[in-house]
Amino acid sequence: MSKLSNKVAVVTGASKGIGAQIAKDLAAAGASVVVNYASSKTGADKVVAEIVAAGGKAIAVQGSVAVAADVTRIFAETKAAYGRVDILVNNAGVYEFSPLANITEEHYHRIFNTNVLGLLLTTQEAVKLFPATGGSIINIGSLVTTITPAASAVYTATKGAVDAITGVLAKELGPQKIRVNALNPGLVETEGTHTAGFVGSDFHKEAVSRTPLGRTGQPSDIGAVAVFLASDDAGWLTGEKITAAGGAY
Repeated sequence: MSKLSNKVAVVTGASKGIGAQIAKDLAAAGASVVVNYASSKTGADKVVAEIVAAGGKAIAVQGSVAVAADVTRIFAETKAAYGRVDILVNNAGVYEFSPLANITEEHYHRIFNTNVLGLLLTTQEAVKLFPATGGSIINIGSLVTTITPAASAVYTATKGAVDAITGVLAKELGPQKIRVNALNPGLVETEGTHTAGFVGSDFHKEAVSRTPLGRTGQPSDIGAVAVFLASDDAGWLTGEKITAAGGAY
């Protein structure tokens, strides 16, 4: 039997990149998956099609995690389709680097509303659908909280908040048998990091030079850790920050 058989997983921001890979890996491990997306229906439908073609179960559900009404609808549709939630992966996020002199209210609120408020709103709704047997919440953080790169004050602050919230919710939700852990990737080669110009840049070369394993991460490197954290194999882990970055420092 697959380690996530009969489980229901919601993955936010799963139309591409790390989120898409996590959704596919959770499905491959037996979970029925809700592939959430904010704007890329095409991307989400492609992820669902790949999961179904491989013999898994998945649906795509639109909604911005930064909008409370959308979050309520995401979980209403999840309940209608699958009846409950056993696994929540808070992956939806935006990143934009900006030096201190260029930080604006819009920059701050756009990143915090998705990366922090969105995580809180989705967790708030998801918890209502967890069974009495509990489950697993995985918050996607970032290595930036360790390396604190220049010109990332707002983005790094949001991921620092994710780390802190993870510890708080592990204590708060522990009595409900819900485990809460942070999964913090280093630089991962995705559509997003290509579009942002990170891959092939001096930043990329520096990151690889500080990585003992000598390469950029791939989405599958992160998906495998997410499956572990979602499964009973991680049944004694909560409130932890798991860094998946090839030893980068």
